[in-house]
This record gives sequence, structure tokens and C-alpha cells, in this order.
Amino acid sequence: MTTVPNGPLPARAPGTAGPPAPVGREELLARLESVLHARGRALLTGPAGVGKTEVALAAAARAEARGETVLWLTALPADRAIPGAAAAALVASVASTVAWPGPRAAETVPRSGERLAAEDGPGRTAAPAGLAAAADALPAGVFASGVFDDLPGPQRTAVAMLCREAPIQQGGWDPIALRLGIARILRVLTSRGPVLLVVDGAEFLDPDSTDLLRFALHLAPPSLRVIAVETPEPYGDTHRADAPEPGTGAAGHPGRPGAGHSAHLWVPSEADLLLVPPLQADEIAELLIHHRLPSRMAGRIHRASGGNPRLALAVGRSLADARTPVHHAEALTLSGRARDLARQLLGAAPPPVRATLLLAALALRPSATLVRRAGRPNAEADLAAAERAGLVSLAEDGSLAFTAGLLPSTLVHDACWAERSAGHAALAEVVDDPVEAVRHRALASDRPDEELAAEVAAAAETARRRGNNALAAELALLAAESTPGRDGARRIARLVDAAEEAARAARADLAMRAATDLLARDASPTDRVRARLAVLDTAGQGLTDLDDMYVHAMEDSEGETALRAAVQLRLAVKYVLADGDPERSRTAAMESAALAASVGDPRTAAQALTVQARMERALGSPDAESVLARARELELAERPLGIRNAAQILTIRHALFDDRLVDARDELNALLPLVQRRGSVEDAIELFRTLAEVESRIGACGAALAHAGQSLALTLEAGLSPGPAWYALALAETAGGSLGRAASYARRSVQASEEEGDRVFLSRSRYALGRVQLINGDVAAALETLRRVQTDERAQSTVDPSMLRWHEELAEALLAHDAVEEALAVLAEVRPVARRLGRTTVLLGCDRAQALCLAAEGRTDEAAELLTGTAGRFAEAGLPLEQGRALMALARVERKRRRRSAAQTALHAAATVFERAGAAPWLALATEAPAGELPGAAPGGDETATALASLTEAELRLARLVGQGASNQEAAAKLFLSVKTVEARLTRIYQKLDVRSRAQLATALRP
Repeated sequence: MTTVPNGPLPARAPGTAGPPAPVGREELLARLESVLHARGRALLTGPAGVGKTEVALAAAARAEARGETVLWLTALPADRAIPGAAAAALVASVASTVAWPGPRAAETVPRSGERLAAEDGPGRTAAPAGLAAAADALPAGVFASGVFDDLPGPQRTAVAMLCREAPIQQGGWDPIALRLGIARILRVLTSRGPVLLVVDGAEFLDPDSTDLLRFALHLAPPSLRVIAVETPEPYGDTHRADAPEPGTGAAGHPGRPGAGHSAHLWVPSEADLLLVPPLQADEIAELLIHHRLPSRMAGRIHRASGGNPRLALAVGRSLADARTPVHHAEALTLSGRARDLARQLLGAAPPPVRATLLLAALALRPSATLVRRAGRPNAEADLAAAERAGLVSLAEDGSLAFTAGLLPSTLVHDACWAERSAGHAALAEVVDDPVEAVRHRALASDRPDEELAAEVAAAAETARRRGNNALAAELALLAAESTPGRDGARRIARLVDAAEEAARAARADLAMRAATDLLARDASPTDRVRARLAVLDTAGQGLTDLDDMYVHAMEDSEGETALRAAVQLRLAVKYVLADGDPERSRTAAMESAALAASVGDPRTAAQALTVQARMERALGSPDAESVLARARELELAERPLGIRNAAQILTIRHALFDDRLVDARDELNALLPLVQRRGSVEDAIELFRTLAEVESRIGACGAALAHAGQSLALTLEAGLSPGPAWYALALAETAGGSLGRAASYARRSVQASEEEGDRVFLSRSRYALGRVQLINGDVAAALETLRRVQTDERAQSTVDPSMLRWHEELAEALLAHDAVEEALAVLAEVRPVARRLGRTTVLLGCDRAQALCLAAEGRTDEAAELLTGTAGRFAEAGLPLEQGRALMALARVERKRRRRSAAQTALHAAATVFERAGAAPWLALATEAPAGELPGAAPGGDETATALASLTEAELRLARLVGQGASNQEAAAKLFLSVKTVEARLTRIYQKLDVRSRAQLATALRP
């Protein structure tokens, strides 16, 4: 029994803000505090490892921040067999937590029974002589604190016996006195102020303590609030070694029955019972980042853990500790701690339940009926118990799913071959689908059989026709593995089919298994190349660690023109994604297109020309559109297998770059039904991500958030790198969500892209992060981030400024950092390129930044004129967010010109634009009371007005917060800045306004 987990809760001054909620638990924590406020009692329940204690800890820390007294009890399994363990720990917790004033607070317990008797007032019964004498030898313990001096004698003696500070007499303690004593302790404690009692591990409370606490809580005043944290025990007490024998009692109460014990401290209702749910995939990614673990496998880790934080962290640490990085095409490392945690969860199940779960793990579509027919007559009862344990979830129709992928894999992993074979054989007899029956028959046999292999291959073809690509890939590999070794040519042919089937299904693990088996055999160069290409096609963004695949594919494709064209195409993609070398990528794409054309392969030629067109655009070549047109012609003649990396989607992206956004959105919406019906998951991800980018720019903020969310959900579900999807979400959140979330998603995208070695999305995600930092006013961080984008883009020889519009953002960051000359140099560098390529909206962005530079040089009239025209041209181009941003800049310049009415008009116009677009963060910026408006009668007159006008927008926002009384910490939290950044910026503000204190700052800002 412990009183505080992991040491005491951090001390906080009353009234200070509490800590942030655990990842993904903000809403649950708010509900918990609401229930405590309304009912005073809350029961947190859920499976082991789901994070119940973390939520309770956060609630306790917030209660401490409000100045409440917090008592924490953690019950352990061994405590269940120790009578009164929890109640004694509660008494000790009170004594150690509360500094109780009193004349005898530092004294030891008196050595005579006279004090116990003397403390009894009129009408009270003095302590029996025997019990009083028993207190003579009480050592200095919890009673030395003086906390319990006011307890009546019998109650004090009973509590002393409970805490073993007095010997237990033959008759045991007085149960009524002990009940009243515990109740009195809590009642007196709450008279000093609100108290929060947290009981963690309530299922391990011993029966005596449960009865004592239940009675005490029943009499406690409303100022005592209680959180009980409980992991359900679905299998009952009979299998536990520490369960009390029926008819036995506690040491203090010989003969008192233990049967019928309930661990609940009160009768819970639906209103005060809170189930702690598993985390979503995106929250698992945030959890991994929070613990400094790789996040690029977040989707696969979520599937393996089922959203259980403890399991997810164990899997994440397994991956982080692996000797070599685990690639997307490889199986997750599920050994060590991760397997042990899964075994702990499964180990609590009785043997019959585990046997039932093993059959469910072996089935393709498990259900209670199927498992019962396969030889488990009590399947429904067993699975109901497993559901209560959080191992499976049961649907109304009896179908079931394991809550975490690690659970069925561990069941199968730990079962012997005989158990697995018998299970598959039983399932083969009762499944109602011939495809599934063939699968089970193949898995039940460990001997290659050509007749069986042919049946499995036919079943794979059936699954493919049904549109179940994942099952088709699994069966294709199973058919190959069932083929006898003496028929090597047939086995190799089936392995090639399996690898390519896995590529179509985006099953990187199956593609790698098939390729590894094939490459270990005497396969032809053609077959080796085809297998390697399948692995490369399922690698997503993670191409960095596959160099050997490319080298061997090039060697094996020597003399095979069609295959060499296919390899060169994959190399072209690698050169730009992993190596950041568009020149080399263009060369490889041109060679691939020429080779494919020479052998009459229009599909590969179209794909190669598409890559070439993308590189031509990045390099600023005027041939980009003509090359893309040739690719589109070939696609029309030979329909591509998907839209990802196809000329059609690149045409749409070029429209996005050129801000022909309505055309881009119309074409994407026309593609959407087709992709949803017949496209691959990667096609859908690409489509939703591009839609989110288009809608973020066009000002359809709600749709952008929805489509970016769909892209991320599909990405995580498929186990692909989430970097691109996080980038799209960062853009969508910047447009219409939350700047805090936008920064978080951008940082995640940066980390995932770095882990994958994806140079393209690393630049994009850094751009998204720098832009949010600039909007938030974190100029130093924005400048650092955007300078890295500049370095990256120059290293990649990117010329076209429309593909990533970092120039205008960097110029504005430099300007905010008082580097006007450098800002002008950035603009002077990009303008000629934008004019040559006809990138008119890039020039408009430069005009906005140029106007701010003019204002910084004191040429405010020219700046206002330029911004007015820029805002109008942005409106004509259909870019409402950019229009609103130009209007906000205009308001800033008008304030410098001391034209208060014009500034207000510009701000109101910006707010109207943002409100119409649903651009919540921009609307919040536009509707803030402008701190820098010229005060009408401020001390200092024109001099003060001029000083205020010298502040940047970011400095004005901070000055306003601090002038209203915000601390540095509060201002940092409000503006999403670090405290160090706030301090540095305040120093600049003080210097510009010539003030030396917060009071003087408030005076300078006062109208």
C-alpha cells in the first residue's frame, strides 16, 4: 500500500494553473471535474494500461493548484489479504499530509490512560482500563502529529490499533468506534477546506477497509470529493490466490465472514461512472512524440496496441531499441516488454477463456457462433468475460474483434504448432465461405501440397474479384508457401504474384515476406526485379533504407529494357524524395520514359513523364506543361492503375500551384467517387490530402479540416508514414482550426519526415511550422525555421516559387526582426523568377511583404496604397484568406499613419472576410482589440503615439496582454510562445516605449 504514486504530487501555489491534461484526455478530465462538482464521487474504470491513473493524477494536481488537500491511496494486490490495510494507509496519509495546529502536535502519545479518559467530555464513555493501558506504550508514529488529539478515547484507541500503534487486544478493536473514528477524521479534515481523496486500485481494497471507508464516506460532508480508480475483474475472485476463504474474517474481527465483499466504496451509477477509452491513432502519435519515440509508425503501433497507452509505449520503445530501423515493409518488433505486457493481460484469463480466444485469433472473421461450432461450447460466456477484461469487443450479431492487434498475435505466437493446427482444422470444418475454408486447411497443414496450393491460388483469385485485396495478398503468399519445393519454378512464379498482389493491397509486410523468400531462391533476374519493385512500391515515403534494393534491381534489369524503365522510374522518385536532387530525378525520369516508349509500354512512359514534369516545374523549366500534356495523352490511351503519381493528379496540383483553385477542386470532386469505389488506399490518401490543400487556400476551411482528417485517418489505418497527412492538417488548422494544433501537426510532420528521410515533405512541413510561428508572433522561432526552409530549397535547386511560398513569409519574419535590408533582398531575388514564370499570386504575396518594408522605412503612404491594391487583387484571384491578411497589414500601416478610422475599417473588412470563410484563428486575430491604436489622450501625446506605432503586430499583442496584467507564463501560454521568447520580446517593447515596469507599460497603452 502506498499513499502517493511516484512520490508526492508537485507543490503548487493556490490559484496557479494546473498541469495540462494527459495526451488525448482533456475532454475526459473536464467531464471528471464536472462529475465531481455535481456529485462529489467519480469512478474511473477501464482496462489495465489505458491511463486511468494518469487522469486521476491530473485531476489531483489541478485540485492542489486550487489549494485543496489531496489524499492519495494506491492499493496493491497483496493488500487484499491484509485486514484494514487501506484504512490504516488513509490515517497515515492524513497525518503526513496535514500540518495540524495544536499544543501537542510535536509530542509523543502519553504513557498513561488518564489522558484518554480525561479527553472524554460529558456524556462520553471513558476508554476501558485495558485499552487505556494498552496505549501506555504507544510509540511516536502517526499519533505524534497531534492530528487525532480531538478523537474521543474509544475512537482514538481503535484507530491506534488499526495503525498498529497499540497492541490488538483479544477482543479486537471496537468496530463501531473505529467506524466513527475514521468518519470523524475525514469530517474534521474537511472542516479546514475542500479535500479530494483518490483511491487508486480500488479493486484491491481489503474487505475491512472497504466497509470502513464506505461508512465514513456516507457521513462525510460535500466538501470531501472522491475519485476511485478501478480495473474491472471479469473472471471473479475464485482463481486468485489472495482471495479470502469463505467464512474467514479479518484479524481484528475473528469469525466475521468475508463472503459477499464488494470493493465499491459507494453504489456507482451511470452518472458518476467514467470509462477511460483507448486513444485514437492520432493521439497515439502525439503520445509517442511526447515520450520522444519515433512517430512514423504511429498507425501500425495504434493497431498493435488498440490505443492502449501502456502497450503503445512498449511497442514504441521496442522499435526505438531495435538494432536497425524498422521499415514500413517489415513486421513490427513485438518482443520484450510489449509481448510481456500482452501476456500479462492474457494471463489473467482462465485456461478455458484463453482456449476460446486462441480459436478467435486464428479465425478470419471470428464470431461467438463460429468459435462455439469449432469446439468451444461455452464460447459466449468465455467471450463475454474477455470483453469485460477489455480483450475483445462483441457486436450485436456476435462478431468480435480483439481490442489490440498485439493480443491475437501473442496468442498465436505462444501457441504450439499442434494447437494452431487443430484450431485451423476445426475452423475449416465450420466456416461458411469456401475461400476461408481453403485458407484454414492450408494453415492447418505443415506439408507442402500442390493440390492444396492450387486451391489456395484459386481462392486468392476469387478474393481479388470480390475486391478484397488484402485477403487476396495473404492467400497468394500462402499459395506460394504451400507449393512443394521440388516445383521450384511454380513456387517462384507464385511468390512473384504474391509480392505484386501485396503491392496492390498496400501490404508492405506481405510484399517483403514474398520478396525475401523469392530472393533466397534461384529466381531469374526478371522475377527478382519484379519482387523488389513490389517492395519499393509499398515503401511509401520511407525510401532511405532501401538503397540495396535499387542497386540490385538495376543489376538484374540489365538487358531487360522494360524492367530497366520500371527501375529507373522508381529511382526518379527516390532521387527527389530521399535525396532531394530534382536534377538527377529528371534525368532518371527522362531515361525511363524513353526506354518505356521504345518497348511500347505507355503506362510506364506516362508515369515517367509525370515525374519529369514535376521536376521540370520545380526547376523552373518552361517545358513542364508540355511534358505533362504528353503524359496526360498517354494516360487517356492507357488508363493508369491509380491516381497517385499520375499525370491527372499532377495536373490538379499544378492548378493548385497556379491558384486555379476552382478548377482543381472541381476535378478532385469528380475523381472522389471513382477513387472511393475502386481506388487503392494510397489513391484516397492522395486525393483527400490534395483536396485539403486546395480548400485551405481557397478559404473552404471546414471542408479542408474534414478532408485533412480523412487523409490522416486512412494513412494511420494503412500504417503509412503520417508526415504528408500531418502537413495537410497543419495547413487546414492554420486556415480554419487552431494555431496551437497547427503548430503541433507541423512539428509532427517535421519529425516524421526526418525519420523517413523525406526531403520534399521536410521542407513543406518546416514551411507550415514557420508560417504558424510567424502568425503567432514567435518571430525568432519563425525566422530560424524559415531560414532552414530556404537552405533546404536551395540545396534541392528548387526554382519555382509557387510550389512552396516561403519567400514572402521569410521576408515578413526578417522585417519583424528589424532586418529590413535582408527582407528586401529576399523579395528582390524571387520577383524576377515569379515574373518570368508568370506566377502572379506569388507576386501579390511579395507585394504584401514589400508594403510592410515600405512602412518600416517610414513610407507609409506608399505602403497603404500598395496594400489596398494587393487586397483587391487577392479578392479577384479568389484567395479570401490572403485578402484578409493584406487587410490586416493595411490596418497596421494605417495605425502608423495615425488614421484610426481607416485602421478600424480595414480590420472590420478583414474580419468579415475571415468570418465568411470560417477562418477561426484569423478571425480571432482580426477581432482582438487593437493594442496599438493611437491613444487619444495618453500622456506624451504624439511622442507616445509614435512609439506605439513602432511596435510590430506581435509586440502589440504581447504588450496588450501584459498591460492587462498577464504574467509572462500566462502570456506565453496564450500566444503559444516560450517564456524565454516572451521575456526577450518584452525587453524590446520596454526599449521602444521607454518604460521600465509593467505599470508604466499599462499607462502607455491606456487611451
